[in-house]
Amino acid sequence: MADTGGTGIGSVLVAGRGPMACAVIRAAEVLGVKTVAVHSASERDARHVRLADDSVWLGPAPAAESYLSVPRLVEAARRSGVDAVLPVPPALAGNAELAAAVVAAGLTWVGPAAGVLERLGGDGVEPASAQGFLAVVTPDGLRHVTPVRRDRDAGTARVSWTPAGWPAGGGLELPRAARRLAEVGWRGLVTVGIDPDGELAEVAAGFSLDLAVLERAHAVDAVDLALRCASGRLRPDRRTPPRPAVVAQLRATLPPGTPGRVTGRLPDLVGPVDAEVVAVGGYAPGDRLDGWYDALLATVSASGPDTAAAAGRVVDVLSGLPATGVPHDGDAVREVLRQLAAA
Repeated sequence: MADTGGTGIGSVLVAGRGPMACAVIRAAEVLGVKTVAVHSASERDARHVRLADDSVWLGPAPAAESYLSVPRLVEAARRSGVDAVLPVPPALAGNAELAAAVVAAGLTWVGPAAGVLERLGGDGVEPASAQGFLAVVTPDGLRHVTPVRRDRDAGTARVSWTPAGWPAGGGLELPRAARRLAEVGWRGLVTVGIDPDGELAEVAAGFSLDLAVLERAHAVDAVDLALRCASGRLRPDRRTPPRPAVVAQLRATLPPGTPGRVTGRLPDLVGPVDAEVVAVGGYAPGDRLDGWYDALLATVSASGPDTAAAAGRVVDVLSGLPATGVPHDGDAVREVLRQLAAA
């Protein structure tokens, strides 16, 4: 298949769902890369399916039998005729078995190799540490290194941001082990958690919920970076000075296993890679939230002259939120953002 975006990859199976899959599909469209979405029996009409060029049914609603099934994902990629498999959530991007199976099928795996994932314990979890960093790992080392701090509620990120004083003089001193990621063969996007002693706590591949901080801070497109890393076509860094950035995640607060239906419009602001504010909603009015899956509704990210200004821009987007039809944690998220903005 022709590559019209210069990434070396013409088509991808987007392994994932929800707002992050929607963001990846939109970015691939801008790059001229054909996308094939995957879906379970209960999400045939999900928004990520509607946005993609094509879609493939995986299996029943339970994630273990559809979105997380290695055999079903590889077979879907074979049937669709794509060049590559692009895993979205860390649960898939860190799956060494899936990485090995994709390569064995003669397809390109967009992420670290299976052996590297096994060696570094790629367990596919979102980093839970209060501080960490984001980067792109190349044979020459780390690019677009972005320190990040996280607000946590029951182990889930609500708001992530660059620390005060970054990039001028603050930020984060990287653990020595972080410098060795390139040496051990990690390639592509990485999200790292750092423990209170300053050592590596978690290392995750894929499109973590923090990754929009890196995108807004450096005015880059993570999908473009991931595809170019996988095909060996990574371009020299842009000379755009980095900026402080903030990302917030809006989640439904329905009881576990309880479905819902979105009736109001969620934040959805599409822009170029250097846009100051970007929002991606995973649902449109009328869409059903399946009780089987993580109820992430939308992500909103912004850059600014300082972290407080970036946080204020995210507050502005979330403050005008109409009734969505499902309960969500918007009030708690806005309170964290207001504290950042006030600081």
